[in-house]
Amino acid sequence: MNYFDIHSHLYFPDYDADRDEVIARMLEQGIYTTSIGTDLESSKQSIALAEKYDNIYASVGVHPEHDAAAGFSHEFEQLAQHPRVVAIGECGFDFYRTSPDDLEKVKADQTKIFQAQVQLAIKYNKALMIHARPAKGTMDAYEETLNILEPLAKQHGDKLFGNVHFFVGDIDILKRFLDIGFTVSFTGVITFAMDYNDVVKYTPLEHIHAETDAPFVSPILHRRQRNSPEYVPEIVRAIALLKGEDMEQVKEALMENAKRLFKIT
Repeated sequence: MNYFDIHSHLYFPDYDADRDEVIARMLEQGIYTTSIGTDLESSKQSIALAEKYDNIYASVGVHPEHDAAAGFSHEFEQLAQHPRVVAIGECGFDFYRTSPDDLEKVKADQTKIFQAQVQLAIKYNKALMIHARPAKGTMDAYEETLNILEPLAKQHGDKLFGNVHFFVGDIDILKRFLDIGFTVSFTGVITFAMDYNDVVKYTPLEHIHAETDAPFVSPILHRRQRNSPEYVPEIVRAIALLKGEDMEQVKEALMENAKRLFKIT
């Protein structure tokens, strides 16, 4: 292992024409990834990829915007026990497109499905992969997430752990996640936007991960192209530059962070 892209979606149709070739190039570079489920079908697809390729692990769960009101299928409990499944999610809250009139209902639906996934993660000792996208100009999705996680962290201790993917919160929100032992991950956005420089600099190295969220948000050298876990070294490099630390040391630290988060030996 050289790099670990902790959050990607390689089952997307964007890779149908060359998925095997992409993953072969990843393996040549020592790049590993976790394929993140967003519903039942994509969770099964992620497990199938993890069974086929040694450099892919899987996460199973329901994205807050995907059939949240439909409930959390009992099938997920079976999927969660698969040996290649290292996380539950992505799960959490997404209010980015929610109208004020719908907010309370959406919040109630997303709370129910999120709480079910949190309990599943605790039960099977898996990391949570948090998705939190607040309404513009607010931190509301992060606050809802923390309002659920903070009391549970006091109750369950280190049995509750995980990562906040595509972190765009401020330092106050970051501190609250750090206080309950969670990590945060940054995407290719930090290679071309300066909005998150202070947050990256503030985050202790042992609490940072690199992710591509592929096929979305390609790093600057690949803007307007399909993203790929192959590009995760560029995100690691950006983290090293922002923190003013040696690239090799940061690369090794982030690899150890991923192995620790996902309990990979």
